[in-house]
Amino acid sequence: MKTQQYQPFLLRLFHGINALLIIACLITGFLVYDSWDGRFGQLGLTVKNRSLIDIHGTFAFVLFFVFLGFLIVSIRIGRNRLIKSDDLPKLINKVGTKIWWHRLHRIVNTTILLAAILSIGSGKLQDENWLPSGEMNHIWYYIHLTGWLIMLLAIATHLLMSAKIGGISLILSMFKFKFSTK
Repeated sequence: MKTQQYQPFLLRLFHGINALLIIACLITGFLVYDSWDGRFGQLGLTVKNRSLIDIHGTFAFVLFFVFLGFLIVSIRIGRNRLIKSDDLPKLINKVGTKIWWHRLHRIVNTTILLAAILSIGSGKLQDENWLPSGEMNHIWYYIHLTGWLIMLLAIATHLLMSAKIGGISLILSMFKFKFSTK
């Protein structure tokens, strides 16, 4: 008999809210970039609109507080899902095995947290008037763009790794409303 996977309630709760806010920040952030900057490619979906910067900032403001909770829960409850000190050396020795995939997934999970810290932290150090003023060469803006690019790639990898490691049952376990006192 196959056992059902269970993820701790607080981890699921913060993971879900955090994921929604990060997706909202990615979308609004891209729209801000597309309308004000576009140096590295542009789709032209929007016109220059100051409201987009404010909407992106509002999502980021809420994300800051939710992410702090998620970070604490991830370190306390989900620490076995984050990188361990022996993961990198052992990653080289067992390429392609089941434990190799699990170690790689832990590295990706940790990368997402670090990318979020980089993105949120650099976002807090920006001035919301830089883009409307045409000031796009600030170091914090470049760090912010880099953080979000890493975040986007890490989330895509996280979804693929979750499907590879746990299959649909792992992914669905994040959406269950079941609560256990264990």
